[in-house]
Amino acid sequence: MSEWLEHTVQIEVAAPMDLVWDLWSDLEKMPLWMKWIDSVKVLEENPDLSRWKLATGGLEFSWQSRIRQQIFHQMIQWESVDGLPNRGAIRFYDRHGSSIVRLSVAYAIPGVLGKIMDRLFLGKAVENNLMESLQAFRDYAQAVAKPVSQPN
Repeated sequence: MSEWLEHTVQIEVAAPMDLVWDLWSDLEKMPLWMKWIDSVKVLEENPDLSRWKLATGGLEFSWQSRIRQQIFHQMIQWESVDGLPNRGAIRFYDRHGSSIVRLSVAYAIPGVLGKIMDRLFLGKAVENNLMESLQAFRDYAQAVAKPVSQPN
């Protein structure tokens, strides 16, 4: 039997909600800021489904994910439908000029071994990676939001 382990991180992004939402909801751009994500391909025949590939430390995992719920400017919730078992949600909070982005990811690891691995090292590694990914997203979004200065 698998145990579901969940991790949540959040960050404030100095960019308007419209931009933050547009950037994050373009799933195929995820590899730009999520270092473990190698590729994302939204399926043409069903845009609620996407194929994901994770690559880190010589390990590769893939899965197909389905958007379970999407509330404009508030939340995107997903779950895997095959491959690496995972689920989660990205939530957005408008701070009128800036945005809070909260990412929760859960994944299944078999039995007691999963809990031990999570407590010893895996959980910290996942949380660090998620936080680094949110920081990279923040930097990317803020760079896009910053108006390009014109030379005099």
